[in-house]
Amino acid sequence: MRDTKESRLLLVLLIAIAFALITVDIRGGRNSPVDGARQAAAAAFGPIENGMSTAVDPVGNAVSAVRNSGDRHDRLAVMEKENAALKAKLGSDDRTRSRLNQLDKMLKVAGQGQYGIKGAQVIAIGAAQGFSRTITIDAGADDGIKRDMTVLNGDGLVGRVTTVGPDTATVLLANDPDFTVGTRMEGNDELGFASGQGDRPLRVELLNGKAEVKKGDRLVTFGSQADKPFVPGVPVGVVSRVDPSGGGLTRTLYVTPYVGFSKLDIVGVVVAGPKKDPRDEVLPAKPKPVPTPTVTVTVTPSADGSAPDDTDTDGQQQ
Repeated sequence: MRDTKESRLLLVLLIAIAFALITVDIRGGRNSPVDGARQAAAAAFGPIENGMSTAVDPVGNAVSAVRNSGDRHDRLAVMEKENAALKAKLGSDDRTRSRLNQLDKMLKVAGQGQYGIKGAQVIAIGAAQGFSRTITIDAGADDGIKRDMTVLNGDGLVGRVTTVGPDTATVLLANDPDFTVGTRMEGNDELGFASGQGDRPLRVELLNGKAEVKKGDRLVTFGSQADKPFVPGVPVGVVSRVDPSGGGLTRTLYVTPYVGFSKLDIVGVVVAGPKKDPRDEVLPAKPKPVPTPTVTVTVTPSADGSAPDDTDTDGQQQ
């Protein structure tokens, strides 16, 4: 529409009418004379508004989702951190329980043998000296540790202390080829010397070549003078194989050690030996033998009093 004097006059008139209608509607309230017109307009244009709202709302929701996605991402990150912390705590608790069990077993061994021990944790495995099988523990001279002290855990003999620093010490493991310990057999007191063979069972040379030995027999440490390097009575292992006696001066045994040398964690250094030899008191209780099932066969006599014939599955007499 052109900008003329008539068009300007029409625009002013329309504006004046609009203000007049607004004033009448506000003053009339619920009884407004234009209420009917408003309801008619709502009836006419309402479905169109709903349709437009249905079409527009998903877009609005999507925009809102994008706008809030940062907040949800932050909450997800927090939840992931909390989950990771919970798993770490659970793992830590499992490890704590494992260490408590190890410590409990070790204290039981120390109590049975009347050993005074200093607890320590394995902090390194391997080679302080050449290719020796060793571990490093977090206890040293400041803790009363000295060279040639016995080291054990809740299962049995671990090794002996070879090198001592202020805060740490090196332990030569019992499965090292340079390791040798005097042993005594449970029950018959046969003496021998056990040597490490790496991942293979310990090799034990009994001093009595005619000693009666069988698989499953158990050995403990014999002990050394002044309890160094070994205190008596520490469980060593179980006989897994016996070489045939050849009439020699000694007899060779192979012994599976009680200690798992590849999974050491909590150990104890014996800083005070027992007042008396505990002998076999520290050995674990022997497993109860599994009873062998017996089968009872009942023979039912035949009607004429004679024993029944043995027949095969086809009913033919054998």
